Amino acid sequence: MKINVLTLFPDMFSPLQVSMLGRALEDGKWDLNLVNFRDFTHDVHHHVDDTPYGGGAGMVLQVKPIKLALESLANPGKVIITAPQGQRFDQQMAQRWADAGEDLTFICGHYEGFDQRVYELADETVSIGDYVLTGGELPTMSMIDATMRLVPGILGNSASPVEESFSHGLLEYPQYTRPADFEGQKVPEVLLSGNHQKIAEWRHYQSLKATWLHRPDLLKERKLSKEEQMMLDDIKQESGQDAF
Repeated sequence: MKINVLTLFPDMFSPLQVSMLGRALEDGKWDLNLVNFRDFTHDVHHHVDDTPYGGGAGMVLQVKPIKLALESLANPGKVIITAPQGQRFDQQMAQRWADAGEDLTFICGHYEGFDQRVYELADETVSIGDYVLTGGELPTMSMIDATMRLVPGILGNSASPVEESFSHGLLEYPQYTRPADFEGQKVPEVLLSGNHQKIAEWRHYQSLKATWLHRPDLLKERKLSKEEQMMLDDIKQESGQDAF
């Protein structure tokens, strides 16, 4: 799977080239192609932006260098723009992109945004949240990281992404490792029991509890099974409060 990024600041993407994604990159399990669309300008000062028609503060990214940069790619695949008006990025979107296995091309904005005609070049416009950043590089890195770790072979343990937060609409259960007793704080006995069914039940309960306590909005979007509803009733009684 190949990821293309059209950006004015390719050096910002070094975090994707270390740790597990970096090792997978070195092993050829995915490919990262950083394209500086300033290289596709033809004036002496290599301008990629200009003042907006109709007046207003700030500068707007021009459509021509971005279009030329896109056309230089042999296979851009799905083209994605990061912008506040886009669909909210989430785990399900990352999973959809990973499952499709299609090459992805991200266009990173800066200044006061894009000439509106740039949006016509994209297949999807995506936002990572209701806040403003100085450019599209950080959102793009977040989306690449979230997506590529779901591609088979990228992570060492293929089960890891399946059990993580949001993969099933719930937050992840608590995790423990050695020592079993740290300054009086003990690992729950069930995790030491070797009873895999009991462990699975405990983890499911803890995931539901963490979600209800910290992200109850996720439960509003989830159709609870009869067993989960019974668990939730126990959790509410245990905590003595109602989240929603």
